[in-house]
Amino acid sequence: MSELTMVQAINLAMRQEMDRDESVVLIGEDVGVDGGIFRVTEGLLDRFGEERVIDSPLAESAIVGVSIGMAIAGLKPIAEMQFSGFSYFAFHQIECHAARMRWRSQGRYPVPMVVRMPYGAGVRALEHHSESREAYYAHTPGLKMVIPSTPRTARALLVSAIRDPDPVIFFEPKLIYRAFREEVSEEEDVLPIGRPRVVREGGDVTLISYGAMLHRTIDAADRLRDQDGVHADIIDLLTIAPLDERALAESARKTGRVVIVNEAPRSFGPAAEIVARLVEKAFLYLEAPVKRITGYDVPVPYLAREQAYLPDVDRIVAGVRETLEF
Repeated sequence: MSELTMVQAINLAMRQEMDRDESVVLIGEDVGVDGGIFRVTEGLLDRFGEERVIDSPLAESAIVGVSIGMAIAGLKPIAEMQFSGFSYFAFHQIECHAARMRWRSQGRYPVPMVVRMPYGAGVRALEHHSESREAYYAHTPGLKMVIPSTPRTARALLVSAIRDPDPVIFFEPKLIYRAFREEVSEEEDVLPIGRPRVVREGGDVTLISYGAMLHRTIDAADRLRDQDGVHADIIDLLTIAPLDERALAESARKTGRVVIVNEAPRSFGPAAEIVARLVEKAFLYLEAPVKRITGYDVPVPYLAREQAYLPDVDRIVAGVRETLEF
């Protein structure tokens, strides 16, 4: 068992699935010769050749459109967008064709494809490189929306996404691409799409998060435990769509208080949807309003102001204390 970064774990998932299944192919800008802009696909061209690792033109709509055709024809393409902010050029193909094809063809044509996208802020990138717009894809019927939070979950979820018969949008939190290492087995490891994981159990408050913000949430929980004696249920969503409302409601019924942390903008985002589900499924158990700690309804600011946009430990701790004191 090796200790891998998230970049290395994602590379491992693609390499092993391409070894296992010859129908798995990779396509995107610079994924071959250069190994991807973040070197996530490094070494795959040498191992599998240019017929399975395809360097595309700078044309996101074409990357996804070609991938849809490949999937309908029996391949399992992994399409890489260099940054999620560039994927909007491909949104027509994703929404109008990838997401609808099984429905449109009455089940005749599944679209087993994965669209990988680095997303999120915190790395001092330029405009269009730092968005957290998972709501666009989670809102689209026919798509599955997955966001790992650790090297192991990234590897296991990507394997599941590649094997899934439907299109999966796979957001990769680039803030933690190389932030830490985790033991990742060389043996097969698969996590089911659609189920969260309980990171820590506690009875005082439920903390729900995902992606890079999960780690700030854990740090906030550590401070609350050490300073206030608060023990939190911490839930890592892993999948935004489909959303496992049962697991979230069970925790809310146990603790009576819930705080949700994500870096997406506040309005109409994943946190808002979770609040709605909890009101429907656990309202009578809640002892305080569900609190949202999110990004703001503005474009991600540049460089020096970027961290002020993101939820941090201080904001999360303050939000939890406010909820506990209600």
